[in-house]
Amino acid sequence: MGLHELRLVDFRLFHELSFQPDRDAITVLLSPNGTGKTSVLEAVYALATASSFRTSVASDMIRAGRNGAEVHGVLFQRERRLQVDLTLTRGVRNTTKRMLVNGQRPKSRADVAEVLPLTVFTPEGVDVVRQGPENRRVFVTNLLTDVDPTTGDVIERFTRILSQRNALLRALAGERPTPGQQSELDVWTIDFCAVSAELVAHRTTLLDHIAPLVAHYYHELAQDDSRVEVEYERSWSGNLADALRDAFSDDRFRGHTTIGPQRDDVALRLDGRDTRRQASQGEQRSLALALRLAGHALVQQRRGVDPLLLLDDVFSELDPSRSDRLLNLLPSGQTLVSTASPLPSGMSPAAVIDLTRLLT
Repeated sequence: MGLHELRLVDFRLFHELSFQPDRDAITVLLSPNGTGKTSVLEAVYALATASSFRTSVASDMIRAGRNGAEVHGVLFQRERRLQVDLTLTRGVRNTTKRMLVNGQRPKSRADVAEVLPLTVFTPEGVDVVRQGPENRRVFVTNLLTDVDPTTGDVIERFTRILSQRNALLRALAGERPTPGQQSELDVWTIDFCAVSAELVAHRTTLLDHIAPLVAHYYHELAQDDSRVEVEYERSWSGNLADALRDAFSDDRFRGHTTIGPQRDDVALRLDGRDTRRQASQGEQRSLALALRLAGHALVQQRRGVDPLLLLDDVFSELDPSRSDRLLNLLPSGQTLVSTASPLPSGMSPAAVIDLTRLLT
């Protein structure tokens, strides 16, 4: 499995860019800051997820002054050749995305996740540890579909049902529901509880499997024997249906569902300390890297494939000894590295590409 060819049109600062990374080893994008190294990795990420690891605003990926952008990739799943095409079109209010896999629109999130599983390390990747719950929920959601693409169906159903329930709550505008509205709300609430149980079960199982891997990689990176805990934290106690009933007055005034999997968190602790507030920057960074390495290893174990690894200027954030330990822990398979700094002495890339020579 790997990316054989990438072509960009009007993506970020590029008018057009095309290159072929090594399919089985490390390809380094080495050039000064401001030449688009991170944008190339972002484009690869967009090809695999139809989203960005840098922004939630899709139009940010379109070159200034242009109305659209394109990302084209040729991939191989063992001997199977796949053509993936992503088109972004700027509209008056929104930017639309259109993805094709071998000329066909993917039917679900699962279809997209199955094409190109990947792991990305960025300097901002430490946010999964030190920022709010949304960062950890996104990490878990993406890893779920990489480990088992069929879980994409549960994620999509949950998103749709939550959206419908929230739309009805907004329509109440703080007022008590009519009998008809109450009947409709009851239906969506039953569906919400059912799909929430499925989603929480998937998330909990995933964390149970990943926890020992996170501990292993953290101990290797940090070179200490701290007790590492990774646990699921629900945003409610007891039965979800009862909790929703108790929260209804608040929900109808706020116009959205205030409890449920969309508000849950993942507790990360070192020797009982909450790593979000009680860990050093070095501990947070080591734990963030351990989470990514553990997720990558779990995909390898469960699916028998090597996810594409993206390393965006990661080594500049690490001291030499931690850089060496990370190098020793990097998994096999295709890796794309971006850097403006000299490479760690232990890295032996198959190819080094200077983007300044490819800019058009």
